Amino acid sequence: MRPIRLLLVDDHPVVRQGYRCYLKSAPDTEVVAEASDGSEAYQAFIACRPDITVLDISLPDVSGLAVLRRIRQRLADAKVLVFTIHDNPLLVRKSLEAGARGYLSKRCGPPILMEAVRRVMQGERYVESRLEQAVSFPPHELLQRLTAREFEVFQLLAQGRSVNEIASLLHLSSKTVGVHQTRILKKLDLPNIAHLVLLAVRCGLVEPEI
Repeated sequence: MRPIRLLLVDDHPVVRQGYRCYLKSAPDTEVVAEASDGSEAYQAFIACRPDITVLDISLPDVSGLAVLRRIRQRLADAKVLVFTIHDNPLLVRKSLEAGARGYLSKRCGPPILMEAVRRVMQGERYVESRLEQAVSFPPHELLQRLTAREFEVFQLLAQGRSVNEIASLLHLSSKTVGVHQTRILKKLDLPNIAHLVLLAVRCGLVEPEI
């Protein structure tokens, strides 16, 4: 039986090295590619067609959610396991809604990651037990109004990205991003981007400036 072929996506080389070494120690897993940002991740996915993509949510160019969506558009049955430091219930829900087969935080440790990889490979969904309640309870009511694409734009706006930057990152026109921005503010009943950032901070999606 051939090993489970994995693509590791994380912007920290030390983190990738640590988990690569651990996963290589198992006879049934093989790390076939690594990526440090969203663009690299998508290209590596196309080139390698891994059995499972182990994906961090926080990447230096786009959100892992945007990468997840793009991968799933390319291959509808792609298996993506979100493995991140974030345990925000909203991100758990959004990831599963976007098609992730599992979600676990880096607090859980390597053995749990290995179990998750094997379960996902078998066709199961795996959510870290500590985060399971996030699947049952709805996230912030206001943000539920946003579509998946609008949520991606919302995250990038909250990070301080300009309309042109977002257009480049998401492979959209500036006009389209401007339309999304207008709709987001209207749906969330927000007067401007400053209030959007405050909402993102309250929801735990952005760290407040100190």
